[in-house]
Amino acid sequence: MSTNTVPGSELSLGDFLRDRRARVSPGPGAQGRRRTPGLRREEVATRAGVSVTWYTWLEQGRGGPPSDDALERIARALELDAAGREVLFLLARQRPPPLHPAAPPSVTPSLQRVLDALPTSPAYVKTPTWDIVAWNAAALAVLADYASMPVRERNVLRRLFGDPAVRASLPDWEEHARFALSVFRIDVARAGGGSEAAALVAELQSTSADFRRLWAENDVRNHGAGLKHLHHSVAGPITLEYSAFAVDGADGLDMVVFTPATPADARAIELLLSRGQLSA
Repeated sequence: MSTNTVPGSELSLGDFLRDRRARVSPGPGAQGRRRTPGLRREEVATRAGVSVTWYTWLEQGRGGPPSDDALERIARALELDAAGREVLFLLARQRPPPLHPAAPPSVTPSLQRVLDALPTSPAYVKTPTWDIVAWNAAALAVLADYASMPVRERNVLRRLFGDPAVRASLPDWEEHARFALSVFRIDVARAGGGSEAAALVAELQSTSADFRRLWAENDVRNHGAGLKHLHHSVAGPITLEYSAFAVDGADGLDMVVFTPATPADARAIELLLSRGQLSA
């Protein structure tokens, strides 16, 4: 196994493992005198449920790449926090760890304040399965009245493939739908799959021929940035520039911001907000 290092540093996987096990207290029941602080290799191996020989090889940079399961057990054995777990995977697998399946993270008051500080830029926070869990006033006026929807209906893909009004509002619906599914594949893969994503895909395959057709293309892409053209039922054509940002400290949440592409688009949004207009 090659000795991977973090770019821009001399830290190797073996260095990292030795450093982290030296930081873990063996506890009051530890046996024998200790010349060095922390855990011994055999104690880490026992905690992680792996052989001492294999763990020793891992610290020495020998053998094949460890599995995700083995790395997860080593992370627990070394009592790593989220940042330490990420470094462990980057050094051992040259990629971040899969996200822990969990209930959707809550939107903090500070994150909601960020959304609200974008007065003429519609913005929302979404989960890996594209459920909208937070939004600002501009999003309600331009994109959808999420606040009045049942929670289940606050899903971008359900609306995109199941709501005729949404389809009619998007002049380039086909391109938009293909893009959404391509990013959704990446989002779900990063989150480690899961029953919720599988159930959503099965549901849309059973209800939408367009979803089945586009899903079969197997396209993948990152969200990135670009333009969104829509026809608002009150304001008419609006063009928005979109960008997506991962929410730090909340596995899987992304904030998507739509910025008016021109001064005219900004004025149209301002007018909708001044009238208290909510998008249908």
